[in-house]
Amino acid sequence: MSRLVALCALLVAALALPPVASADPVAPQPDLPCPSEFTGATTMLPGQSLPLVCQGQRWQAVTAPGDPSDRWVSFGPAMALHGEGLRNPNLASGAWTATPLEPDARCAATQHAVVSAGVVGPPVTAEGSPGQPLSLQVLPSLFDISMAGYCLWTHTG
Repeated sequence: MSRLVALCALLVAALALPPVASADPVAPQPDLPCPSEFTGATTMLPGQSLPLVCQGQRWQAVTAPGDPSDRWVSFGPAMALHGEGLRNPNLASGAWTATPLEPDARCAATQHAVVSAGVVGPPVTAEGSPGQPLSLQVLPSLFDISMAGYCLWTHTG
């Protein structure tokens, strides 16, 4: 009987603990609200070729390729973009800073650059510490980049 009481007490204590990890934030959808600090920022939904942009505190679907964006928001899972090594790049090469949007968020990027006609170089990966900004250089002639974590990515130069 005392074993049963001890086991029940252990189970109750375990259930009372807060969860250790948090789920990824909900990815935006067209016409849903976006925070004012995201105004002008873009994001890319999985499987889409055109991004969403935060305008008027709503996520708006972009209907035609435009200029590369200087601000991107990733919502956890990898967001796939392409650079100047392809037509209609999503972002420009140069210095970027990724700022976590939650204290335990970790920003990470893996990129490939075109090294010669028809040849893509090896992956270059950068990963920040939880809650800490990540500074990285987006490669010249960028072919593609995957940005992950709940982070705001800003082109700084």
